[in-house]
Amino acid sequence: MHVITSAEIDRVLTFPALIDALAEAFAGDMETPVRHHHEVERAGGPGTLLLMPAWTGPGARAGYLGVKIVTVFPENGTKGLPSVLGTYLLMDGETGQPLAGLDGTRLTVWRTAAASALAARHLARPDASRMVMVGSGALAPFLIRAHASQRPIRDVALWNRNVAKAETLAEELRREGLPVRAVADLEAAVREADLVSCATLSKEPLVRGDWLKEGTHLDLVGAFNLSMREADDEALRRAEVYVDTPAARHEGGDVALALKSGAIAESHVRGDLFSLCRAPVRRSPGAITLFKSVGTALEDLAAAMLVWRSQR
Repeated sequence: MHVITSAEIDRVLTFPALIDALAEAFAGDMETPVRHHHEVERAGGPGTLLLMPAWTGPGARAGYLGVKIVTVFPENGTKGLPSVLGTYLLMDGETGQPLAGLDGTRLTVWRTAAASALAARHLARPDASRMVMVGSGALAPFLIRAHASQRPIRDVALWNRNVAKAETLAEELRREGLPVRAVADLEAAVREADLVSCATLSKEPLVRGDWLKEGTHLDLVGAFNLSMREADDEALRRAEVYVDTPAARHEGGDVALALKSGAIAESHVRGDLFSLCRAPVRRSPGAITLFKSVGTALEDLAAAMLVWRSQR
């Protein structure tokens, strides 16, 4: 069995190749059971074990089986370790033989950004050129690169509560040739944006619906549980809302919370990546669109398959 490191994943994956692979997966034949969620009691505080399996169906051109194993131990910071760690096991879909173990943490940031860019491929205006990135964590550079591969982005305003952190990341990305600048005024940046991407752990809405101009696409990636929120109810009410999978109707913040409170009706959610990839929508130039992702094992498998094929 091969061991594939984060450096090797970075070497072989590209945007838009991964976005294309996800588009094929969402339109194709894959099985994605409900993920397993287990609480792990420990003296220093509880941890979480997540198991996310997926496999290609009989109609797929090649058979693969995979599972992502993710652990969440909030106290790891005191030990100098990340709180979230992951490993991906890719297997032959016909025999079950292990093929590779991949760095699951790195695979996740690649596939998460690719899913957002895939949604933007269908929902953002073709001429979208001004982007706002809300948050400057591990996902931010991947989201910027992914969206820039799909739209003619010429300006990226990067906002973080910690302005120094935003400035440091902006400088790093400028060295790659990306047009990124740190900003302190989020409202002013959003009001000018064609595309707004959020990847934060905010407990309160950061983006307000009345800031969004006509034609804006809002990409909500953070807020992974029901205690978090990145956009307010007005943003959801004004937008044509899409999700990555039906799970986003009851998992994560934003859409699930707005549905639970009655701020929007179930019918307000127009579709998901499965429907977008099988029957693309025709959006009006002035429509505000919104995409909320919570992640799915299908994306992990599609990314792992692409990495494996690229290695051979």
